[in-house]
Amino acid sequence: MTLAVKDDPRTLRKTLTDGEMVWVGLREWLKERGYVLRTKYQEGWVPSTKKRPFFREEDLLSMWACVMDTTRIQDGASVMMKLVDEKEHPFEVEIATWFSAEPQRSDPQNHCIPVYEVLQVPDKPNKQILVMPVLTPYTKPRFDTVGEAVSFFRQIFEGMEYMHTQNVAHRDCMSMNIMMDSSPIVIAPFHPMEPRKKCDFTGRTIYLSRTQHPVKYYIIDFGVSVKYKPEDRPALEPVVFGGDRTVPEFQADVLPKCDPFPVDVYYIGNLIREEFTEGSPYVSRKRGFESMEPLVADMVNTNPRLRPTMDEVVERFEGIVHNLSSWKLRSRVAKDKDSFGIAYIIPHWIRRLQLVVGRYSPIPMPAPM
Repeated sequence: MTLAVKDDPRTLRKTLTDGEMVWVGLREWLKERGYVLRTKYQEGWVPSTKKRPFFREEDLLSMWACVMDTTRIQDGASVMMKLVDEKEHPFEVEIATWFSAEPQRSDPQNHCIPVYEVLQVPDKPNKQILVMPVLTPYTKPRFDTVGEAVSFFRQIFEGMEYMHTQNVAHRDCMSMNIMMDSSPIVIAPFHPMEPRKKCDFTGRTIYLSRTQHPVKYYIIDFGVSVKYKPEDRPALEPVVFGGDRTVPEFQADVLPKCDPFPVDVYYIGNLIREEFTEGSPYVSRKRGFESMEPLVADMVNTNPRLRPTMDEVVERFEGIVHNLSSWKLRSRVAKDKDSFGIAYIIPHWIRRLQLVVGRYSPIPMPAPM
């Protein structure tokens, strides 16, 4: 017989990670602040007896110890919480909340994840919780048209340009730290820890067209970000390793100090190189983005001094887009391993004609906030 958590505290230890245990310890306090954790973290939860992992939605692990999904009691909305230790990440709360304050919040070029609220953890002066929207990976669902991918490039370019104009270097803007607000394209609520599944795990999430329902992309995770004074640039800082270890500045036997702003340019360029123009051992190359290759090659130049600034990236990118025809923008985003038979091409162009008749922009951009 499987014992409920309330009946045997040892069950709690056996079924939850150390990171999850931290959130269970905050459960009642969070409820007082207006947030409730999902079923798995409530008193009386009974883990699944099945050996198969993730058999039920409440069995899903939180992917990162510092991150937890919760429900806002006031309106029932799902929100994401991030526990920040100021000793480890001294500037994260300051930078995240600064971009969420006015007038930054209303700037259409600002693509930093908004912060709804900051909670001070009781009896832990160095620990705070950022309350933010639930976002999803930008790769799901897959891009249908070249124009949808162009919208993604434009938003991320202008978002990073905006950070740099505000003298903030992200220093870890790899693919996992670029996410999407998928609320315009999902029909039913999805599980925060498994966006491919409905909240109750009764089926797969159904997505609408990004062209018909434009989405906004966000830059997240300012754990190693730094805000500089204008007079302190160009900046020279000790190397801080982020998620992408291919950065040329990270390859020397003796790591020199480097300017983090060109590192950001490399991160974004390499994201496009590995996800679109060339592919990687884990991601297939996507056809139709040859026009981006010269710009991407310059962004990932091994010499940081020869990389363009984000201002220059945006200017060159808009020149590339200007030369793309509507036909090109509405063409299919196909991977090398995809089928290219008439059975795939005809349905694609039927959908495209419907979008043309409906007068949907070939580059779907979300309305300003």
